[in-house]
Parts: sequence; structure tokens; C-alpha cells
Amino acid sequence: MKGNVFSYRLSCYLTQYLPGIAGLSSNTIMSYRDMFVTLIGFYETKLGIKPEKIDLSDFNSANIVKYLEWLEKERRNSTATRNVRLAAIHAFARYIERHVPESIHIMLGVLSIPYKKCNSKTPEFLNADATKILLATPDAATRAGRRDRVLLSLLYDSGARVQELCDLTVSDIRLDEPGTVKLTGKGDKTRIVPLMKPMAALLKQYIDEQGLQNPGCNSYPLFRNRSGTKFTRKGITYILDKYVVIARNQHPDIFPENLSPHCMRHSKSMHLLQSGVNLVYIRDILGHVDIKTTEVYARIDSEMKRKALEKASTGTISEKAPLWHENKSLLNWLKELGQ
Repeated sequence: MKGNVFSYRLSCYLTQYLPGIAGLSSNTIMSYRDMFVTLIGFYETKLGIKPEKIDLSDFNSANIVKYLEWLEKERRNSTATRNVRLAAIHAFARYIERHVPESIHIMLGVLSIPYKKCNSKTPEFLNADATKILLATPDAATRAGRRDRVLLSLLYDSGARVQELCDLTVSDIRLDEPGTVKLTGKGDKTRIVPLMKPMAALLKQYIDEQGLQNPGCNSYPLFRNRSGTKFTRKGITYILDKYVVIARNQHPDIFPENLSPHCMRHSKSMHLLQSGVNLVYIRDILGHVDIKTTEVYARIDSEMKRKALEKASTGTISEKAPLWHENKSLLNWLKELGQ
């Protein structure tokens, strides 16, 4: 195989197959691209193969296993991240099988690489008090602080994924009652999420202050950085981290060690559930395809209630085994019962 077959097929895969045939969203395609950027970088720095010299024969199971081990050991990626990268590699290997049949034996080796089992982590979330403290941390006396307060409040109130927040435009916000926000999630699927009145009022103040109320601004990003462009996920993560540090210094006992933008989504879900909102409605707000994904919050809530009951236990029920269990003959115990 010629060395340019890999680069040609990779280019076709990212620019033609994924958007045109598979119909994946631009965000998903970008995540695939990012994986290949790290993979190609690994080939160059660790295997000594320059990008333009990578051959399809180099895309083999031995090298891919080395790449996955490198992700875990040197880049400190989690098992879940490792499995996501492997899923993208498997998808590309299946594509190569169909378009370069002579490479099937190599691709079968890649496809035989197994996923690692990983224990699902309990989602981190903030309680109601911690959420109020965090959302009140940005300085409302400054323009940037007011923007950050609205941004973090909407991230929480809508239960949005961080990329969904990045992609919001002014036209996605409806301020007339009932206020709503239109979120575009995975697979370019949209959903309408209701806004609470305080959140709608905050957004109106923000849109007026930013001069975004004119119809000509409908296509503008709702939240813009210093360059006037929409925020990236890293940009929103930076903003959240900045205020978490401030809030944690003031209240060190109520903030978890790791707090990502997705934690705000988990927090909203838990607060809705604890307020008695049906799981079906929570599923629709979050944009989950399967309610089984949403049920994780119900399991967490049940575990929290169980621990609270155990803590409040008065010791009414003895942990000592009942008398009949100590009796070697259950029949004798039954005969003696009531005598």
C-alpha cells in the first residue's frame, strides 16, 4: 500500500463520509478529528513515523494498543476516555474495510482490540445551597461579572451541555411568557426547555445591556468572548473554574474536589428530582434518548435517602440473629414456639 492511502482515506472519512453519509454533527466530527490529531502526534513522537509517511499497514493492532496505553499512562486519560478513543478507531477501521478490501486482515486486528471495563462513577453535583453560593459569586458590579452570572445561571437552569451553551444564538431565547431556550444537542436534535421567571429576567437584562435586542442580532452568539466570537468549551470551563476557586475558599466544606460544567447539569437534574418532578420530564429537559440514562439520578437519590435513614436510625431493629437462626433444628424451634 502506498503511504498516501492513509492520509487520503482519513481526509475522505472526515470531510465526506462522516458529514455526508453518516450524518454526524459538526461537534462529533470535531471530536473524531481531535482523536486523530493525538493519534498522528503519537505516531510521530513515539513511533518515529512522520504524518505524511503513515501507511495503512501502520494502522495496526500493535500500534493502536501502544497508543491506548500511552493515553492512559502518559496523558493520564481515564478508562472511559480510552474507550471513547477506541470507539472512534473502530469506526474508522470499519470504514477502511469497506473501501480498501485488501486491508481487511489488518483492520480485523484493530477491531479485535477490546474495550476496558470501567466502573461508572457517581455524577458529582452541588446541593441547593452550594449552587446558590456559586451563582452569586460573579461580581454583578462589573460588565464581565454580570455576563458570567447569566452564563453560569443559564448553564444550571437549562440543564444544558456545555457545547449546547456555546452554540446558543440570540434567536434561541424566547423572553415572552412562557420564556424558553432552544438547545441543539447531540445529532443536531433540538429541544425546548422552559426558563424560570428569574432566569428570563436575567437574560432580558443581559440582552439589553449587550445591545442584542435588535432583530439584526438574532444570529449572534448569545455569549461572546473578548474577541467577539462564541465561547469554546474550554472558555466556559475556565469561567466556571475561576468562580469555583473563589466559592470554595469561602465555603471549603460544600464544594466537591472536581467540578466540571457538566456538574451543573447533574445538579439541575438532582434538584428537579428532589422537588418531585417526574423522570420523564427530566429526561425531556436533558435531551436523553433513553430514560435509563436519566434513571441514574433516581438511583443516587435513593442511595442518599437510604444513608439518611441509616444515620437517623434509633437501633430499634437488632443486628443480632433471631433465636430460630441459632437453633440447629428449625423444626424444634417451631414446636417450642408459643409454649
